[in-house]
Amino acid sequence: MSAPVEIDARGLRCPLPVLRLRKVLAELPEGSLVRLFADDPMAVLDVPHFAQESGHEIVEVTTAPNSWLLRRR
Repeated sequence: MSAPVEIDARGLRCPLPVLRLRKVLAELPEGSLVRLFADDPMAVLDVPHFAQESGHEIVEVTTAPNSWLLRRR
């Protein structure tokens, strides 16, 4: 399996981190991994909501820095 695609959305405010995540995921094949770094406080709510609504799997969540590893479905 290849390394995750990384998206650095630190410094961006809602809804830009999720919009960037959506764009990258749409361009990747199913099963691909994407790691999103975001420091917007709303990302803690927005990213899980986006994943649930779009059917993508959250594989890992980390803090300091805030990041989410998602698998495209």
